[in-house]
Amino acid sequence: MNTIIENGTIVNEGKVCRGSVVIQDDRISEIIFSTEPPRGNYDKRVDATGCFVLPGVIDEHVHFRQPGMTDKGDIESESRAAAMGGVTSFFDMPNTNPMTTTLETLDEKIQMAVRDSHINYSFFFGATNQNSSLFKHLDPHIIPGIKVFMGASTGNMLVDNSRALEKIFQTAAFLNLPVMTHCEDSAMITANMKIAKEKYGDDPDVIHHYEIRNADACHHSSKLAIELAKRFGTQLHIAHLSTAKELSLIDDVEVRKLVTLEAVIAHLVFTNEDYLTKKALIKCNPSVKTAADRDALRRALANGKISTVGTDHAPHLLSQKQGGCCRAASGMPMIQFSLVTMLELVDKRVITIERLVELMSHAPAKLFRVNERGFLRPGYKADITIVSCEHPWQVTEDTIVSKCKWSPMLGHEYRWKVIHTFCNGYHLLNGTTFNPDYRGEQITFRN
Repeated sequence: MNTIIENGTIVNEGKVCRGSVVIQDDRISEIIFSTEPPRGNYDKRVDATGCFVLPGVIDEHVHFRQPGMTDKGDIESESRAAAMGGVTSFFDMPNTNPMTTTLETLDEKIQMAVRDSHINYSFFFGATNQNSSLFKHLDPHIIPGIKVFMGASTGNMLVDNSRALEKIFQTAAFLNLPVMTHCEDSAMITANMKIAKEKYGDDPDVIHHYEIRNADACHHSSKLAIELAKRFGTQLHIAHLSTAKELSLIDDVEVRKLVTLEAVIAHLVFTNEDYLTKKALIKCNPSVKTAADRDALRRALANGKISTVGTDHAPHLLSQKQGGCCRAASGMPMIQFSLVTMLELVDKRVITIERLVELMSHAPAKLFRVNERGFLRPGYKADITIVSCEHPWQVTEDTIVSKCKWSPMLGHEYRWKVIHTFCNGYHLLNGTTFNPDYRGEQITFRN
């Protein structure tokens, strides 16, 4: 089957041009840069007049909660939310139940995605204090890399043994596997929590979350991760950077050859002042910090210090988000709203739309060596998102697709909207029509 997406504004590889994209079965066959209507016979025509045609978003950082926590979300529900938000590929994290820390649990997760995922999928392998000997048995062509929790977060996967950390970084470097880290110093956080409880009681108000999981805890852990990467020559990607202080760690040109940084939507949008109104709905780890931190991260999107933008999509039941720093769960569902939220930063001139596409599609594909995705190129898989800035809408409970049915964006009014999502050439989202029967493909990687 051949499809033409015609008369749209194509944003790809640093260029913005009017034109059309031709899809043959599951791949892009031609890109036509012309304002003239393309000739030829097509099985299907999609009019993209007034819209922007983008490569499908690759979200390198999600928690879809399956297996073990499917009351909060699952691969089916969260991949559906992703598709509604223009995301065509995801990399899922290993802190599920059971954890993705053995070859068997990795294979089981892949089989769940084969059955349930509406979009393309891959899964990080989780490091523990004991399992680096398993890395050599992993197929590097089907995983994006190794995930290391260098700070305690949801799932209790903390790696805090110095020799284990050295072995993880050394082995990953030898096997040419990227390492993605959650960087917070747990000892510092524990000490801060003890002080907070003495001052504020057993469950300190969430407004103190950024003081407990503070900038120093992030900086100390990120500094250690970078030192390990330099020692062993490991490709290191630091997840969900949340502080201005950490940005200075990659000022050195040699460090930037090995180390890249990810920002996530929460830290680019919210500040500690939002705890007053959003409460624990914006409680996440690392914590949302100050306006100065947020603004520094935004500048780093534009100047290249931050390489990628993900979501850290992490749904919980609304009942689990009640309470303060101890009782309320950390994490929020954001994947449905990530692209449209970043397009608001384009409107605010924080970044250009070309840079947005680099951060959310091109860079994840390059960094993790994704095969034939992340770009609009002939021969590449036809993962395509079409957005319009002329369809204002408001986030209501009815519009939220994630299984948990809440969002910190509830009530927010967007002017940008995802109109179409194509996954492997399949028209998965067409306006308000979503086809629940389609299943995505397993992502493959070059090593």
